[in-house]
Amino acid sequence: MMNALEREVKSICESESENYDDGIRGFILDLRQGGCSSGLVGSLVYYSDTTEFYDKFENEIQELIDNYTQELGYNNRLEFISSLNGSENVYDNEQLKNLLAWFAFEQTAFQLFDN
Repeated sequence: MMNALEREVKSICESESENYDDGIRGFILDLRQGGCSSGLVGSLVYYSDTTEFYDKFENEIQELIDNYTQELGYNNRLEFISSLNGSENVYDNEQLKNLLAWFAFEQTAFQLFDN
């Protein structure tokens, strides 16, 4: 059964994929190449959007971070988070939430639709 984060990501991906001739496959390919930082996901462009997304799904995002921290052999959450692309540009809480919202969206989308 899908959690709230997975349901939201699935809904956004399906909506965004309507702009693609090859549907969800094309969207996921673009997401894999450019990530959320490319502006591909219209609802996750601005800090106000990404911080709201993070706050709404904080528990699911923290669980995802814990899973990756453990699976990839990091000593703690902070060590894992500092390994994320873009972490070098985090200077405040808003930027941290942005980074983690993008991470959670991308990884959840890949888990749901990569095959």
